[in-house]
Amino acid sequence: MSLPGTLPEALLPELIDFRRDLHMHPELGNQELRTTAAIKERLEQAGLRPQVLATGTGLICDIGTDFGTDAATGKAAATGTADGADGPGLLALRADIDALPIPDTKTVPYASTVPGRAHACGHDVHTTVVLGTGLVLADLAREGRLPRPVRLLFQPAEEVLPGGASDAIESGALEGVARILAVHCDPRVDAGRIGLRTGAITSACDRLEIDLEGPGGHTARPHLTTDMVTAAARIALDVPALLARRVDSRAGLAITWGRLESGHAANVIPQRAGLSGTVRCLDLDAWHQAADLVHAAIDEVATLYGAKSQITYVRGVPPVVNESTSAQLLQDAMTVRRGLHSVESTEQSLGGEDFSWYLEHVPGAMARLGVRPPGAHHQYDLHRGDFDVDEEAIRVGIELFTAAALLDGALED
Repeated sequence: MSLPGTLPEALLPELIDFRRDLHMHPELGNQELRTTAAIKERLEQAGLRPQVLATGTGLICDIGTDFGTDAATGKAAATGTADGADGPGLLALRADIDALPIPDTKTVPYASTVPGRAHACGHDVHTTVVLGTGLVLADLAREGRLPRPVRLLFQPAEEVLPGGASDAIESGALEGVARILAVHCDPRVDAGRIGLRTGAITSACDRLEIDLEGPGGHTARPHLTTDMVTAAARIALDVPALLARRVDSRAGLAITWGRLESGHAANVIPQRAGLSGTVRCLDLDAWHQAADLVHAAIDEVATLYGAKSQITYVRGVPPVVNESTSAQLLQDAMTVRRGLHSVESTEQSLGGEDFSWYLEHVPGAMARLGVRPPGAHHQYDLHRGDFDVDEEAIRVGIELFTAAALLDGALED
């Protein structure tokens, strides 16, 4: 089967330059002003009418349907509706646009120019893929060959729990949308391939902050005070162990600590200690119980060691659960473009992704976009300063999304 909508060779170098420009100028969540302006300018050059989200960063752009905003609410409005009352519902293609607060350690001409900021999760690639898809689909729409309207959704603040998806939804990003698709870079998968599964593909992710307090004292007399360092250490060790015995192990509920701080002098028992970490969970039902279970376990251990605890539990994101029809659509689209061998089964990861919030409202799916150079020996990883991609993945992502848009339209027919 042959489909139109392949990426013109002349456009690929421009898109690679666009990705590298984003990579050089990373912006944190809800600060993506330059990034938003760059996307908006390129879409307008293509004759499209992007609309910046009410949050001030990020934008949506509809292709193949009249688009505007409701003057009273400022929310997006489109002729397509999810129930098909005014025409076919839109297929949304989502990209996240924010970077991470870590330094870029690569030695490449397009390394970050902003100290302590890097596109170390591939959001620059996601953005470029959706932009390039929009440019190709706009040409098809002008030729009357786009079978259903498509919404490009460039979302801010994915890395900021509970994620910018909720704000995008509040701004009307899903109004009129019948299905939503996304990709996420995967350095374990070769460029030219995608990883896919039906059902949960990521985990839930919450943030945990613990502040401990006690009277402090001299290290010569720990029996007369609260040994705050020991209390913090026991919480770090014992709370995960307690949870492992209170939840079905198949739920994958796990705490991983990223910070443990206490004290300033070798002979002083401090008055305070602090821990920070993430709570991850593979199972949606267990995730709903996680906050109460974690609170109880921390209180038990802190009380045992005489420490007062103040717990801040920030509910993050549920698992991304790929809906079966949407996952099959992605598989069919990739198979049409590159053959059955280009789709590999992938496992559920413990990473969190706020794409899950969209799936609370409409069906959809996320694929893992391979970005590893085939035959590469160096293993990059996400959220590391040396993270980089094989830029052939940009072409692959565009081929995937354009084929999905065409096949989804055929399904609707």
